[in-house]
Amino acid sequence: MDGHEGESVNVAIVGATGLVGHTLLQVLAERQFPVRGLRLYASERSAGQTLPFRDRDLPVELLDEATSFKGIDVAFFSPGTDVSRAWAPRAAADGAIVIDNSFAFRLDPQVPLVVPEVNPHHLAGHKGIIANPNCSTIQMVVPLAALHRHNPLRRVIVSTYQSVSGTGAAAVDELREQSRAALASQEMGGHVYRHPIAFNVLPEVDVFLEADYTQEEWKMVWETRKIMDLPDLPVTATCVRVPVYVAHSEMVYAEFERPCTVAEAREQLAAAPGVAVVDDPAHAVYPHALQAAGHDDILVGRLRRDLACENALVMWVVADNLRKGAALNAVQIAEELQRQGLL
Repeated sequence: MDGHEGESVNVAIVGATGLVGHTLLQVLAERQFPVRGLRLYASERSAGQTLPFRDRDLPVELLDEATSFKGIDVAFFSPGTDVSRAWAPRAAADGAIVIDNSFAFRLDPQVPLVVPEVNPHHLAGHKGIIANPNCSTIQMVVPLAALHRHNPLRRVIVSTYQSVSGTGAAAVDELREQSRAALASQEMGGHVYRHPIAFNVLPEVDVFLEADYTQEEWKMVWETRKIMDLPDLPVTATCVRVPVYVAHSEMVYAEFERPCTVAEAREQLAAAPGVAVVDDPAHAVYPHALQAAGHDDILVGRLRRDLACENALVMWVVADNLRKGAALNAVQIAEELQRQGLL
């Protein structure tokens, strides 16, 4: 937990009743972010609920045409791309700094796409909206950036193993229900994914786009290049949904300009903020999803040289997609804004 110092601010959370919204409330409390006032917004389906924050229960208000963000200093958005596109500019026009967790603004050249451990300098040019990157991208670029500072990257290949919480609460429920049905030898229903997710692996995360890569795979290409200021970096991604509730896992192949040793990489990663090296395969010590869930660090292990390329390393990277992949990174952006005197 990081204690936080700074002037207290008025905060809004849009999409407060979703998985990321709940996690934002937890992270704000745990990190002692200086919240003076807090407004919670959701759709008509969820408005009227109350959610706990610190020692009180706060009402969830309806996000509608009467909603104003005047007096709000920072607004965390996690309601989905369409709602963010409609409402984030209104919140920014009312004077709030929007930190948006959707895909709506990530590729906009006027909107910074920020992981504080990697590119905090991009915040200085914000125009009221800051984009929070994709969860899979965040956990990859933090260790990659730590290595890139010592030995320039030349190529990245990544395969992801993504938990169902990345899709939302309905997907978590579907995995639970399908698992019970399968264990009872009953028919597995389902509507969130196009095939059963329980006891299955689906190489389809988001919709298929150009060249038969999914949007999630293209996100990892586009976002990695933007965050790391490497517009021509070759990145190839294969994104897979697995029957895990929380935490994404990734196999990351990184090719560098010069040869690199595992010992050097381990030392550089151990010194990187937000990274924990968990790497002793002989004793079955390596990152896994149950270990990462509920924690803030990005876990890196299974570090090894590529047998076919002396300039390349392979590593296994695991992180909680609701925390560092979403809520924690958003709060860290707000903390960095305060540190830079921008909030």
